[in-house]
Amino acid sequence: MTKANVAPVTGRSPDALAAVEAEIARACRDAQRDRASVTLIAVSKTFAADAIIPVIAAGQRVFGENRVQEAKAKWPALTSAYPDVALHLIGPLQSNKAKEAVALFDAIHSVDRPSICQALAKEIESQNRHPQLFVQINTGEEPQKAGIAPGEADAFIASCRDTYGLTISGLMCIPPVDEPPAAHFALTAKIAARNGLTNLSMGMSADFATAIMLGATHVRVGSAIFGHR
Repeated sequence: MTKANVAPVTGRSPDALAAVEAEIARACRDAQRDRASVTLIAVSKTFAADAIIPVIAAGQRVFGENRVQEAKAKWPALTSAYPDVALHLIGPLQSNKAKEAVALFDAIHSVDRPSICQALAKEIESQNRHPQLFVQINTGEEPQKAGIAPGEADAFIASCRDTYGLTISGLMCIPPVDEPPAAHFALTAKIAARNGLTNLSMGMSADFATAIMLGATHVRVGSAIFGHR
């Protein structure tokens, strides 16, 4: 990873983290939910270790990255120094990166096609390592975006389980940027419920309170903690 694509340290991350935590707590109270039912994933993509360490020092223990190679370059040293930190892959996964992804990540939020299922099943068995797996739902059926179309979700989830022997923990969605997110969160929650899935990865910096109201168990917050990239 070159310096050109690493965002500078702002020095405000711990205070920003506290503000996000307060907003999550408020959203949980409004939704009559236990704060412990929502996991905050601090999205550290493009930020270097010197920006991440203050957030770890402030108490954050779950982080999200978009790219396997970027995570591989910076996280082994961090997880060695902070072994209780969990790392989630929240971006697209290529089949040829499945080996590295299973070795590095504690959760993978972007299971979305048979080739990924096959590659993950092989590596999970080979490494005897079992990251939490989320199926990505393309709720807006946007052609430029990864994920399974809502109408194909039930069959795909069944295939993950029955054909590939994968344990699916939950669903993930990224609503279209130009549409209100609530309907997309509600649709994802509905698909999860009918498939017996309890984890919902949905909601980012601008809309995580809405996501919590609609059942999110994991919210992916980057810019509200680290600043703009």
